[in-house]
Amino acid sequence: MEKKLIVGSEEWCSFPSLGIPAIKARVDSGAKTSSLHAYNIQTFKRDGEPWVSFEAHPLQHLRRPSVRCEAKLLDKRMVRSSSGEAEKRPVIRTSLSIGGSVWDIELTLTNRDSMGYRMLLGREAMLGRMLVDPSESFCLGDVRPSELEEYYRDEHHIAGTGLRIGLLASNPDLYSNQRIMEAGAERGHRMSFLDIRQCYMKLDPNEPEVHYRDGRILNNLDAVIPRIRPSQTFYGCALTRHFESLDVFALNGSAAISQSRDKLFSLQLLQQNGLNIPTSGFANSPVDTNELIEMVGGAPLIVKLLEGTQGRGVVLAETRKAGESVINAFKSLKANLLVQEFIREAQGRDLRLFVIDGKVVAAIQREAAPGEFRANIHQGGTASVVKVTVEEKRLAIKAAKVLGLKVAGVDIIRSKKGPLLLEVNSSPGLEGIESATRKDVAGAMIMSIEKALKWRPPIAANSTAPAGDAEPSAPED
Repeated sequence: MEKKLIVGSEEWCSFPSLGIPAIKARVDSGAKTSSLHAYNIQTFKRDGEPWVSFEAHPLQHLRRPSVRCEAKLLDKRMVRSSSGEAEKRPVIRTSLSIGGSVWDIELTLTNRDSMGYRMLLGREAMLGRMLVDPSESFCLGDVRPSELEEYYRDEHHIAGTGLRIGLLASNPDLYSNQRIMEAGAERGHRMSFLDIRQCYMKLDPNEPEVHYRDGRILNNLDAVIPRIRPSQTFYGCALTRHFESLDVFALNGSAAISQSRDKLFSLQLLQQNGLNIPTSGFANSPVDTNELIEMVGGAPLIVKLLEGTQGRGVVLAETRKAGESVINAFKSLKANLLVQEFIREAQGRDLRLFVIDGKVVAAIQREAAPGEFRANIHQGGTASVVKVTVEEKRLAIKAAKVLGLKVAGVDIIRSKKGPLLLEVNSSPGLEGIESATRKDVAGAMIMSIEKALKWRPPIAANSTAPAGDAEPSAPED
């Protein structure tokens, strides 16, 4: 029978495959699974298989050093903590080195900042290999501070060599957010998903800061990508503005997002700059209803809530009476709305042009679901590749420029009068356009940040040109 290791209630160990040369573990035979402190946990695909990247603070009570790790994702499991809270955690399998012995164990990844130890060694990892003497500590040897300093002084132990990029959003499971996180990680950047609701701002003339729920101070980010849902526009823009005041680059600035979210203001800016939009009307009183309807050429007409998004809050009124009813109903709720002419010849289709840094990188045609009047893939419509005209490209590029957006989803409708601008979205979805065109739009967004910050990835030894010169896909000029 193989001799078992005698261990105490706490021991030093390491994870060679993860690049963690020393970490103090709490030995707990009462816990079934082993757990490693991790944050910025992101799943991604590598060669078609699921992987997970994360960062760890291996030293107790310290936020430096920070080690960036990657491993194959074994599973995701519900784990109940000692406090009784259940949490779904990623599970990896990796080599544990302890007391001169090495074997593979399963580890769950979770944020253990609030716990006394950054590593917990559970009984599944110890079965048949260890005997625990809870009255002792460091039976396998202690690690001196000078040794820790030697272990972690090398730069390769500091997490990542790329940019520190924060994605300001609400739902980490949304396709668009996952793709952006994946695209950034694939290009070697340290990606952080930051829930807008969990960010807090410190306004101070000497030490302004942004804090996150886990105690991190986010001032050292290089860039943020705001993906703000309409209901969070005020706070999301305030947060983006605070990052900008800290000299953190924002892919879309707070002022640009604010004015693009105000549909009335954005239409006024577009018309002021000579861009074609559908004839629209706006009023503040129900007594103006008939005048509004006449203003846009009568029925049928479109009624839009100014706060609507992704096709929600958009109604087709096919008759004058229906138009009056819808307008008055919205106004009775004190809702701000626009009325617009109905473009019958569009036949329920519109175009979505994705603009990044003044170029149209992808375009699709969206067709409404049967019985619907407007193309919207979020509401059951379909998306297909379309060849857009030079005029349509120029219209989309100028619209994004007028509103100050580096990244924009520009919606255009084809009419007898030529292309008309419907809307400019500051947080355009990626699923429909990437699926239809097979283009790496998320990668193009990351490359826009690299360009703005003049960052280039390291040149591979067998490469003859900088990797940053490669385009994610052939963009449309």
